[in-house]
Amino acid sequence: MTTATQSYRQARDHLLALRGDQAGAVSAFSWPDVGDRFNWAIDWFDAVARGNDAMALVIVEEDGRRTERTFDDMSTRSDQVAQWLRQQGVAKGDSVLLMLGNQVELWEAMLAVMKLGAVIMPTTTAAGPTDLIDRIQRGNARFVVTNPSETAKFDEVPGDYGRISIGPAEGWEDFHTAYETPAVPTAHPDTAPGDRLLLYFTSGTTSRPKLVEHTQVSYPVGHLSTMYWLGLKPGDVHLNDLLTRVGQARVVAVLRTVDRAGDGVRLQLRPLRRSGAAAPDPLQRGHELLRAPDGLADAHQR
Repeated sequence: MTTATQSYRQARDHLLALRGDQAGAVSAFSWPDVGDRFNWAIDWFDAVARGNDAMALVIVEEDGRRTERTFDDMSTRSDQVAQWLRQQGVAKGDSVLLMLGNQVELWEAMLAVMKLGAVIMPTTTAAGPTDLIDRIQRGNARFVVTNPSETAKFDEVPGDYGRISIGPAEGWEDFHTAYETPAVPTAHPDTAPGDRLLLYFTSGTTSRPKLVEHTQVSYPVGHLSTMYWLGLKPGDVHLNDLLTRVGQARVVAVLRTVDRAGDGVRLQLRPLRRSGAAAPDPLQRGHELLRAPDGLADAHQR
């Protein structure tokens, strides 16, 4: 277990102990020092997920069909995907646009991209060619991962980027062949805390969507506040009913509360349903609760 893992665990356990005591959390909690290199997918997720047969992910379809994965499943499969993505040319620092829906491959790919030290660019499947041109250009996307039903959109999107499809599609590499790759633990990419981890676009409701950057620390470590705000504890099942940018952020926060003892938080996803009411943003509210310092939870707009 690395020093970064121990530091992260201590911070998490401190917040769990202060559950229900906001005043105590605000006064006593301090953000963990993860040292000069940190990669959440390896230093935390793999450290607690390997050999852990507790359920990590449950996807429930509208017809009742269920897809289930344990923490060990997710660790092993993301290793396979990471090795395969490296064979396709994905390297540390490369931006990878993930335009996927509520499916296992999204979470496998997110973990795999993190493990390589590459950059996640989550993108809604509602995006059209015009939006995609803008995102690929401003985010400098080197690779795109999407479903076969979405590949035609990219016929109108110029650029020298790798094309990966979740299943067969003409001119695209098949993501599922990654499952034939040996499951070798991914080596630490030596990412520094300040290295880029995530790029996402704001909704663009009032102006052109802004490109927001998170680092290896601001997103994963900052989300300890999300865990605290949601009140999650080991053994809980978190129902995520909204697969949007905010929904994805909540999901990752849930996975961060897993306990090695096998009583980790399990994530259950339901299909997206439209609603007229806006859900509260746990990122904003969580950071307000713990007063995250600017150097940790800052999101840089570019």
